[in-house]
Amino acid sequence: MTEPGVVMTTFRLSLPVAEAFPGTLIILVTAEGLRGTEPWPEPAKALEEMEAEVAAGTWAPADEDHRRIASWHAAYRSFGTNPRRERPSVDALARRLARKGALPRINPAVDTYNTVSVRYGLPAGAFDLAAVIGDIHIRYADGTEDFTPLGEPDVIEHPKPGEIIYTDDASVLTRHWNHRDAHRTRVSEHSRHVTFIMETVESARDKEALSHAAHRLSGWLTPHADRVTTQYLSPQSPQARIA
Repeated sequence: MTEPGVVMTTFRLSLPVAEAFPGTLIILVTAEGLRGTEPWPEPAKALEEMEAEVAAGTWAPADEDHRRIASWHAAYRSFGTNPRRERPSVDALARRLARKGALPRINPAVDTYNTVSVRYGLPAGAFDLAAVIGDIHIRYADGTEDFTPLGEPDVIEHPKPGEIIYTDDASVLTRHWNHRDAHRTRVSEHSRHVTFIMETVESARDKEALSHAAHRLSGWLTPHADRVTTQYLSPQSPQARIA
């Protein structure tokens, strides 16, 4: 059952983005009644095990030459972003793990999607739907939009025209498709209604891995939420309504 006061949000993949990236597949995993202040032992253990594998040299996160990350580098270049300066989220996380041997601990929800992202080599993110204003669009920026970066609430940036963004009716939620999140819709341990996002621009190749990653994420969220649902966005199904 949807919590009282929850507003419906529709995610929309714009036609120009769908046409430019026909292999786009975005999986939306939405958790209602999320309990981020309690321990999440299973994903926490998985993160520790992943770091231990890196330390032992038995596993390494994907780098920019891996086909999944390389496809995002190519996508970034196509809309005018240098992916070695503004890296796709999964690339930045994987590089940090490879360099430092650990990922940052933010809160259970964020740590969980970061773990899934790096393990599968696929970008992941999340929005606190209580902070979203109107619907969410994945579209090209026109250059007039405002963006306040995560952790910098007093800063306002303006995406370049042609840059792909997530945006709601008020301002930009991510820059460079999935490079950086906005401060307003950040997920905290007190966020109760959250949509987690996993995505690829090469669905013919990555659909199975993406589905496995979303299933893993959903499984880790379920013990800590009242309800978890999964929906899909693609050029063939460019709209998804989230309760």
